[in-house]
Amino acid sequence: MKNFLYLVAALAFSFLQPLSAVASSHREAPLISNDPLADNTDLYAFKSTTNPENIVLIANYIPFEHPAGGPNWYSFGENIRYEVHVDNNASTNGSDIVYRFTFKRVNEDPTTFFLIRLGKENLKTTYTCERSMDGGNTFTTIISNGAVAPPNIGPRSIENKTVGLGASSYEELVQKSIMTASTGEKIFCGPVDDPFFVDLGGIFDVGNVRQNSGRDAVAKFNCHSIVIEVPVAT
Repeated sequence: MKNFLYLVAALAFSFLQPLSAVASSHREAPLISNDPLADNTDLYAFKSTTNPENIVLIANYIPFEHPAGGPNWYSFGENIRYEVHVDNNASTNGSDIVYRFTFKRVNEDPTTFFLIRLGKENLKTTYTCERSMDGGNTFTTIISNGAVAPPNIGPRSIENKTVGLGASSYEELVQKSIMTASTGEKIFCGPVDDPFFVDLGGIFDVGNVRQNSGRDAVAKFNCHSIVIEVPVAT
């Protein structure tokens, strides 16, 4: 699954293709902009580039995360129910499959404001994933205590064996955060580079979209992703 996360980077290219789609919702709805941890920026669905028998679903949340935005780092919210709904039966109304995520944060080291120190995470985040196959009437837990990748704060926090987590690299932590559900799905939750491209400066300047010099307003910003790779047969 080494290429699993790298699919996120390819999404920017797929979104530029001539498909029927609506624009990104980076802080566009007035009410949800006041609740950024629940603000979904984009949803993507596409065939896996490494396994044509799988579909990848990516739901992105929390727009405009600065990667160095400490000491109060961005995280999925505890009092929010994140759901991905799938309607794969045109003859029936509403959702057929629902993935539900609820997150929990535990302060492993309340003596410091650093997010990572001495091998512990201040506000370590885990999640439970439930799946419904009957449109949300009943749910079954398919992942318990799933690991959420921490922010990539820097080499001292991630790699140092004394004051940090002692990982060989941040990639090691990412790979450890790819969970396998009891029903076979591969799931990742954590911060990633925002794959969308949008010239916000031009758009909101009364529609002054810069045709040949558009600037990606979300470049070098992160978001939090829920990534689900599921067999096409499901």
